[in-house]
Amino acid sequence: MTFFQAMENPCSAALLSVDPAGSEPLYRQLYGRIRGAITEGVLKPGDRIPSARALAKELGLARGTIEMAYGLLSAEGYIQSRGQAGTIVTPGIHMSSATARPTQRAPTQFVEVATAFGGSHPDDPDPSREIPPFQMGLPALDAFPRKIWARLGARQLRGTQPPDMNYPSLFGLPALRQAIAAYLLVARGISCSTEQVFITSGYRDTMQFIMQTLLTPGDRVWMEDPGYLPTRELLERAGLHPVHVPVDAEGMVVRQGIALASAARAAVVTPAHQSPLSMSLSLPRRLDILDWAAQAGAWIVEDDYDGEYRYASRPLPALTSLDRRGRVLYAGTFSKVMFPGIRLAYLVVPENEVLRFRETRQVFAPGIPSLTQKMVAAFMAEGHFGRHIQRMRKLYAERRDATATGLMRVLGGHMQVAPQPGGMHLLLRMRESRSDEVLAARMREHGMYAHALSNWAVSTSVEPGLLLSFTNIATQERAEELGRRILDLI
Repeated sequence: MTFFQAMENPCSAALLSVDPAGSEPLYRQLYGRIRGAITEGVLKPGDRIPSARALAKELGLARGTIEMAYGLLSAEGYIQSRGQAGTIVTPGIHMSSATARPTQRAPTQFVEVATAFGGSHPDDPDPSREIPPFQMGLPALDAFPRKIWARLGARQLRGTQPPDMNYPSLFGLPALRQAIAAYLLVARGISCSTEQVFITSGYRDTMQFIMQTLLTPGDRVWMEDPGYLPTRELLERAGLHPVHVPVDAEGMVVRQGIALASAARAAVVTPAHQSPLSMSLSLPRRLDILDWAAQAGAWIVEDDYDGEYRYASRPLPALTSLDRRGRVLYAGTFSKVMFPGIRLAYLVVPENEVLRFRETRQVFAPGIPSLTQKMVAAFMAEGHFGRHIQRMRKLYAERRDATATGLMRVLGGHMQVAPQPGGMHLLLRMRESRSDEVLAARMREHGMYAHALSNWAVSTSVEPGLLLSFTNIATQERAEELGRRILDLI
């Protein structure tokens, strides 16, 4: 039975019906329908299913939506890609009943989103498990000054007084907000008051904070294509409509965004190092997007997730430093410069919007522990933070070169490293026509990690590639060893 013949079965006529207005994302709805068809025996092992392009046309959905659903099914073992022969239901797959549970292998997209957020494997509750090589979103954990951090923690605990045990400030510890404002002025060229800085519990909280304050379900929001996976997920779950704007060598193509949705309410951009391609947003494009926001009354969210790390020259000033009309919100994080387990980030809002954000925080406050905030404030005030960033900038430049050299010595015949001026990951372009999704899945199965570049694009066609973090690869020899493991999987 072919896939479309299965769809014509009266018992499964509604199998692929999806509800655009439903609370569940379309790709999850589609994933559930196809998985149900397999577990219920409507689709048999070896049955062929259509390509993502063909199914997207048939259902009137974006190709990226289909690919995300297929990625989940493939990672869980329900379907297999056979290259030019197409995609089929996995031969030999056995379901004991119509209610058979999915295998325990983590869905591709879920794992990538969780890791991009800084989370661990979603099926592994043990945070002490070994970190897989190349895991994205992690700084060099072996190089963090743990002794200094422990000393600061001990000092804060010894000095705890009854007032310190009260409920924490809804907006963040004043000492930490002041330290952040001082740091941003020197390091990122951003002039802001302490009141403009709000402490959050990470990028997810920052985005929800912005959406709760400034946006309404149904609003259209520009995001880069290819772009940061969690952003797309967050926007969709909030009832917003992502507008996928292509990027080129100068970053987001603003004129394309205007052509696609000139009246969009916001844009989320990564100007310092575009995620995932790592080019910087050019000055003309920065001015263009600022002009668009001012004329459209729209907001720009500047996600400066690793703007400190540029190796070709000094770090570029933040987009926020050019904003004279109060349209840019600056999202920073401690996860990439300290460690993600700290669960601490911050948001700088335009001066005229402080009151609105304060009102939102009084209703939706995450309750960030005061002790952690005090430790970070001391870490910054005593100069440890600045020195740590300087050391990491030098260390990452070395590890970036060592990892790229080691991998290319082994994989040079199959891949090439795309040149990037900064950031915390490498992009390996695949020389041959291979599936980056399949290779990334195989790497995960063999104890390594990788993001498939094609999963990060929705409307834009991208060449297959792998996104690999180099921050925890200490030597060229280690990179060569890992390269040989990858070579065995190609």
